Amino acid sequence: MLFRSKNTDLTPEKVLEKLRTVQDPDLHRDIVSLGFVKNLKIEGDHVRFDVELTTPACPVKEQLKAQCEAVVKSLPEVKQVEVTMTAHVRSSAQQANRIALPSVRNVIAVASGKGGVGKSTVTINLSMALAAEGARVGLLDADIYGPSIPLMMGTLDAKPESREKRVIPIEKFGVKMMSMGYLIPPGEPVVWRGPMVHGALTQFLSQVEWGELDYLLIDMPPGTGDAQLTISQSAPLSGAVIVTTPQEVSLIDARKGLKMFQNVKVPILGIVENMSGFVCGHCQEVTSVFKKGGGEKLAQEGGVELLGAIPLDPEIADTSDSGTPIVAAQPQSSVSVRYQQIARKLAAHLSVLTLKTEGQFKPLSMEWQ
Repeated sequence: MLFRSKNTDLTPEKVLEKLRTVQDPDLHRDIVSLGFVKNLKIEGDHVRFDVELTTPACPVKEQLKAQCEAVVKSLPEVKQVEVTMTAHVRSSAQQANRIALPSVRNVIAVASGKGGVGKSTVTINLSMALAAEGARVGLLDADIYGPSIPLMMGTLDAKPESREKRVIPIEKFGVKMMSMGYLIPPGEPVVWRGPMVHGALTQFLSQVEWGELDYLLIDMPPGTGDAQLTISQSAPLSGAVIVTTPQEVSLIDARKGLKMFQNVKVPILGIVENMSGFVCGHCQEVTSVFKKGGGEKLAQEGGVELLGAIPLDPEIADTSDSGTPIVAAQPQSSVSVRYQQIARKLAAHLSVLTLKTEGQFKPLSMEWQ
C-alpha cells in the first residue's frame, strides 16, 4: 500500500527507485521487484515502510535494513527514515501423494545414514536456533526405536494430551515436539515390525495438532530402512539436511542417505559436519580427532553446500544431558553462534527454493490512497 505525500517533491516513485538498488544477495533481485517493500508512507520529510522477508532467520536482515535506510536517506528531501523488518515464511509446494500438512509451511528431514554422528543434537539445536529468530518451529522425533528428544529437551516426564482425537505436542523453548519417548514408559523397548513403525510415523504426521508452523524439523533415525522410506515417501518434505562426521566411515553412510533423498526427488539443502575437530579449552588449538574436511568433500560430491561445521565440545554433551541444549543454555557461546549461522543459511536456502518453485516474484502494487 502506498500513500501520497503532501511534499510534491518527494514521491513514492522516487523512494522505490532508490530501493530498487537494494538487492537480496540470495535471490539476486531487488527488493522492490521481489515484493518485499510494504506499507510505504511519506509524511513530509519522514519516510516509513516495512521490508517483509521470506524468513525471520534471514542471515542478511540487518544488512538489508542498513542499505534501505542509507539509499532512502540519500534523497535530499528525506530527513528521517523508519524501516521495520518483518517476515512471512512461504509455504513449500506440497508434493503429490503425500500427507497433507496445510498449516506447516516447510518440512525438513535431518538425516545421517548412520548412528553416532550427533544428528539428534544438531536437529534439536537447529530447531531452537530457528525459534530464537522468531520462527514457529516443530520437532518430530522419527526414531521409534531410540527416541532421544525427551531426554535432551528435559521433557522426560511430559505426557501429551488428546483433544478432539488430535494429539497436542509437548512444547518447550518455543519448540513443539512429538516423540515415541512420550508414549512409552522410560526404559521400555519398542519391539515393532516395519508396518507398525510406518503406522506410528504416519500418525505423528497426520494426527498431531502441530498448529501453524514455519518449520517442522524431522529427526530421522539412522540408516535407510522402513522408517526413512516412510518419511521420505509420505511427508511433504521441502528438503533434507545431511549430518556427517569428517571420517570416511561416516561419509560412506551419509552418501547413502543423500542418495536416498535424491532418488525420491527431495532437494538436499546442505551438509552439516559435526564433531569437526576438538578445540582445546586452554590453548584453543584445534585437533582433528576424526580426520578433516569430510563434510566439504561430501558437499562437493553431491553438488550441495556445506552449511557449517560444529566442533567437538564437552559443553554440547553436558547441556544436552541436562535437558537444556547449548543454544538455550549458552546462546552467546561460539558453538551456539555456529548453530545460528547454519540455521540462517538453511532458512535462506528454503526461501530461495520455495520462491523459485512458485515463481512468485510479485512487485509492489502501485495503487494510491
